[in-house]
Amino acid sequence: MRRSTGIAAGIRAAATHSDAELLAALIHGGSVTLAAHALSERLLRHFGGLRALLHAGTDELVAEKGIGPARLAMLRALPELARRYFEASLPAGKTIQSPADTEKFLLARMRHLGHELFCCLYLDNRHRVLRFDELFRGTIDGTSVYPREVVKEALFINAAAVILAHNHPSGVAEPSQADERITGRLKSALELVDIRLLDHLIIGDGTTTSLASRGLI
Repeated sequence: MRRSTGIAAGIRAAATHSDAELLAALIHGGSVTLAAHALSERLLRHFGGLRALLHAGTDELVAEKGIGPARLAMLRALPELARRYFEASLPAGKTIQSPADTEKFLLARMRHLGHELFCCLYLDNRHRVLRFDELFRGTIDGTSVYPREVVKEALFINAAAVILAHNHPSGVAEPSQADERITGRLKSALELVDIRLLDHLIIGDGTTTSLASRGLI
């Protein structure tokens, strides 16, 4: 016996469906069968939720009954599509309308990472996006940031302002004393070449902290 919830026909109502139903629709090409729904529920239960499932290792996924090459490829594509979707919200040339736009973009790009990543969003004098760069990669404990490299990139693309961002793999978005120190060094280095530091955002697990809003810039 097969059951279909009609997700493909009623995509506008997708938000009303559970994670298991939506995942089952993708697994079965648009409709939800009992078998696909059971598989989805089992995977979500085993991995502890949708996010953990989508970021599980390849070996862990293929060890699960019902996950072959095609379904593995689909599970790998989903988080990448989500990142590209939010990346498209801040394309080059677009003016940043609100801090919330920047936070959504950075959360999509960085919250899932198991290592620390330091990034820069370069803007022109009208706060239009020039480029987003992933500059320094670290371990779970931290990363080394070189102000000279940040300034060099900013000058190369003729940026007028910069927003800094890095993630905390721990999920806690509170700035450390080291975060505050490097922010001060970067602000001073950028000011020497007449480039404004607008903010430094710490990305946690679904939350962000703005050093500017804390009065630290």
